[in-house]
Amino acid sequence: MYKRIFVALDDGPSARLALDEAIRIAAASGGAITCAHVVEHRPKLVDVGEGFSGESEVSADDAATAALEDAKTMLEQGRVPGTVRALDAYGENVAAVLMRTAAEADADLIVMGASGRHGLKRLLLGSVAESLLRAADRPVLLVRHDEKEAAPA
Repeated sequence: MYKRIFVALDDGPSARLALDEAIRIAAASGGAITCAHVVEHRPKLVDVGEGFSGESEVSADDAATAALEDAKTMLEQGRVPGTVRALDAYGENVAAVLMRTAAEADADLIVMGASGRHGLKRLLLGSVAESLLRAADRPVLLVRHDEKEAAPA
């Protein structure tokens, strides 16, 4: 059914759940997976006295590297063929970058995590999953991770 599966990754637990589900689908259908992590270099307010250290960019790159290495390991363990890619948003909307990359990969299915944020948190942080879902031109599977349920009591 789904032979080319595109997985949008970030460094959150919902992305790991989404990749788990994509691996199950690919294993059942004989498909292959393309994983992508978009690195955003958001402008930050900087104290002029401190100078421009660029630490946030390094940490964003490190997070992408860690997420992609984890994805490679999961693909190998699941015995599913796949590739991993880091993408730079260059100021573009992350959902648009993901949609374009899924189209370039000719994906039959897009799989991504949804954090389950509500209210003010969602409004302030935005929702890449919601934006991608609204603009999608192919099937999208959202795998939800509820932050409240996962938090230790």
